[in-house]
Amino acid sequence: MSPHRTFGLGLAAVVLVLDQATKWWMLEVVGIALRPPIEVTPFFNLVMVWNRGVSFGLFAHEAEVMPYVLSGVAVAISVALLVWLARAERRWIAAAIGLVVGGAVGNVIDRLRFGAVADFFDLHVAGWHWPAFNVADAAIVVGVGMILLDGFATRHHNATDRRD
Repeated sequence: MSPHRTFGLGLAAVVLVLDQATKWWMLEVVGIALRPPIEVTPFFNLVMVWNRGVSFGLFAHEAEVMPYVLSGVAVAISVALLVWLARAERRWIAAAIGLVVGGAVGNVIDRLRFGAVADFFDLHVAGWHWPAFNVADAAIVVGVGMILLDGFATRHHNATDRRD
């Protein structure tokens, strides 16, 4: 197994464990599902939101089959990313893929356990709230951002090479 693949898989495992541990803590210890929002700072609250859709609640639907459909899509994407990870030649891309896969699997576990994803971090400024999220969501956003940055950097590097 390549060192990059091992690193990416290890990062995915860390994200998955952190995600599931924070969800357990928030649901079982803090009891966030039974409490009103908890103000932590002037810009950060803990809230309970059950997301039945995907990012920002898109494709939310009450159909009983929806958690399985969304889980199936997430698993298919994760498998494709794992194939990419097996071929990754750089640690940066391996890290990015690991973040996305770990987050996706964490949210799939929620969908299969609860029929929805448990979100509870609430960032807000001047009355505007970012949609509630969890550790898995944050890892996915960071991982996708890293993949996009890498794509832009690679394209810029290749364009510069062609001019020489």
